[in-house]
Amino acid sequence: MSIQETTPGVYITETGSFAGNVVQAATGIPLFIGYTQTASANGENVVGQAIPITSLEDYQRIFGGAAQVDYDYVSQSQAVPPYVANAATPAFLLYPGLQMFFSNGGGDCYILSLGTYAEVVSNGGVFSKDAYTTALAGLRVLRDFSGPDTLVLPDAVSLTLDDWVSVSQTALRVCNEAQNMVYILDVLNGYLPSDGSSKDPITGSTGNGGLYKIAGLGEDFNQYGVSYYPWLNTNVVSVSAIDYTWISAASLPQFSADLTAEAQVLFAGQPADKLQTYLTTLVNVLSQAADPATVRQRHQGLQVASPLYRQTMQNLASSVNLLPPSSAMAGVYTRNDDTSGVFHAPANTSIINAVSPAVMLDDKQQEAINQPQNGLAVNAIRVFPNYGMLVWGARTMAGNSDDWRYINTRRTANMLNKSIKSALQSYAFQANDGQTWSTVTASLNSFLTAQWKAGCLVGDSPGDAFSVNVGMNSSMTAEDIVRGIMRVSVMVALIMPAEFIVLNYEQNMQAS
Repeated sequence: MSIQETTPGVYITETGSFAGNVVQAATGIPLFIGYTQTASANGENVVGQAIPITSLEDYQRIFGGAAQVDYDYVSQSQAVPPYVANAATPAFLLYPGLQMFFSNGGGDCYILSLGTYAEVVSNGGVFSKDAYTTALAGLRVLRDFSGPDTLVLPDAVSLTLDDWVSVSQTALRVCNEAQNMVYILDVLNGYLPSDGSSKDPITGSTGNGGLYKIAGLGEDFNQYGVSYYPWLNTNVVSVSAIDYTWISAASLPQFSADLTAEAQVLFAGQPADKLQTYLTTLVNVLSQAADPATVRQRHQGLQVASPLYRQTMQNLASSVNLLPPSSAMAGVYTRNDDTSGVFHAPANTSIINAVSPAVMLDDKQQEAINQPQNGLAVNAIRVFPNYGMLVWGARTMAGNSDDWRYINTRRTANMLNKSIKSALQSYAFQANDGQTWSTVTASLNSFLTAQWKAGCLVGDSPGDAFSVNVGMNSSMTAEDIVRGIMRVSVMVALIMPAEFIVLNYEQNMQAS
């Protein structure tokens, strides 16, 4: 704007030298959807609202803590952890999942509560897909909800197979429509071995789950999905915190009966009063009518006296610490983005607070899930000698797509989409003319050059890494201008990870 000089003096005019900046969108920010103990902020019910938090303390202030879970004891001859959580106190996985998220480098995230633990318990311990459908439908309406870039549903593994499939389809569809999120999908019953049997959690056919069930989603949806196998044995709950009160009331009689039978052997040949004292303790265990100090005392006594009791406590610890990997991987994504960049594959890295994978995989077993014929690739979590446990895969569920096969490619494109879309919002209703086109071109060139310098794009020069076209006869027609449409064409060369490294050796003959 020119200044009208009307009186003697000094006049200053400022002319901008730089185009508007494109700011890189934040990445590694997940949206967790699941059940919580409470859902109240400042006295207001926040069920169904995506609430930002930055720490576990933030979460506890609004959503409470972990659920008290009771497990059904199984006689030792048939006991194979995990024990099944009793319907009266089912396992809720959002809180322990967040513990894994934060311990693996997670920070900013969003929490959307589907409801309280009490509501699920009042429903007979049944997890319903309706709450998920409603929550995800709300996200579909909020297409400009640009905060999170990752979707995690820790409690979805508690749904029935059909409901799990339906919710998974809806979640992938939401990510496809938003084009700014990926969904980390947990394999249902992913603690079972992938052995080709009918109970194989990936290819099984008896209702125990299997990603083949959602093969009909198509590549458009699968490119936004990522899955990991197997589940993880973790240490989020200390073994010292577990005692007989974690056994459900319904299965305590069986536990007491087995302990009593063991006592007859343990005290064989010893004075009857010693056996009677021990049996009295077992009756007290059955009743559970004791204060915490007394419970602890009985627990410690049984730990010393009974091998069966010690083994049962270990089985309980294994059960409560067995978690699907999606929440931990959300933390790995954040750590990866902060240390290496979103364009770096979140693989060949460890998972903190994970003790071991629930199933040990070898090369042959991973081959079947890494490159299945239907393209629904599942990334393996494996143990290697001298290296320990590593995330050993970086594929989306669109394994047959040359464009969107890899996680970092999909997530980088999401970041670029979100960043450029946000920047272009400021040009809405600007004149659709050469000056605006030049400004848009300059700002996008500056942003993409910075991305290339950071290693986000492939090419020996910016011209090899990307191109930006805005203008008449290059990205739009005269009809577009009449209709008020400014088309921006951006082409980028995204990074592909070195998934397979082949060493070629040749032996040279000794020269004469």
